[in-house]
Amino acid sequence: MALILTAPPAVEPVSLVEAKAHLRVDGDAENILIQSLILTSRLHIETAFGLALIQQSWAIFRDAWPSAREVMLPLNPIKSIDAIRLYDVTGTFILAPLAGFTVDSSANQSRLVRHANLTLPQPHRPANGIEIAVTAGFGPNPSDVPAPIRHALLLLVAHWYEHRDPSEIGTEETRVPQAVSDLLAPWRSVRLGVRL
Repeated sequence: MALILTAPPAVEPVSLVEAKAHLRVDGDAENILIQSLILTSRLHIETAFGLALIQQSWAIFRDAWPSAREVMLPLNPIKSIDAIRLYDVTGTFILAPLAGFTVDSSANQSRLVRHANLTLPQPHRPANGIEIAVTAGFGPNPSDVPAPIRHALLLLVAHWYEHRDPSEIGTEETRVPQAVSDLLAPWRSVRLGVRL
C-alpha cells in the first residue's frame, strides 16, 4: 500500500507565537528553528500514530481489492472519500461509485466498507491499480485538533529545542518524553488481528 500526500495542511496545529510562549523565548532569532521543530513534531506525531492533524488530502494506493468487504485506511480521522479510481496498464482510470461505500471513522482505525450488493472490477494495472483519494484531519483550523494532541506537540517541540546537540539514536537524550506518549495514547491504533 502506498500513501501519497496530495494537498498538505494549510496551517500547523500550533503557531509560532504559541510555541515561543511555551518555550519562553523572546525575540525572533530562533524563529526558523522553532518553525522547523513545529513541522517536525507534527510529522512525527502523524507518522507514529497514523493521524492527520490539520485537514489534508492523500491518495492511498492498493494493488487489488481485499477479499473482505472492508479496506483498512492508514490515516485517521477520515473526513471524506473524494474519489476511487481503478487504473489500467495505460494509466487510464474509471471511477468507482462512491455511493457503494461507507466510511467508518468511529473506531481508532478508519475503514472503507463496500456495500454487499456492489461488485467492483479488479484494476488492470498490476501495482497500485486502485487509488482511494481521501480528505483526512480533525479540521482546517488549529482549534479543531484536540487539546491533548496540541499540548503533546508543544512538549515535543520543547524537548527537541532543549536537546539539539548531536546524539546517538537510542540514547536517553533522543527518547520522546513519556508525557508526550501518555497524552497521545487515546489516539493509538490498536490492531487485534490481521485483515487482508
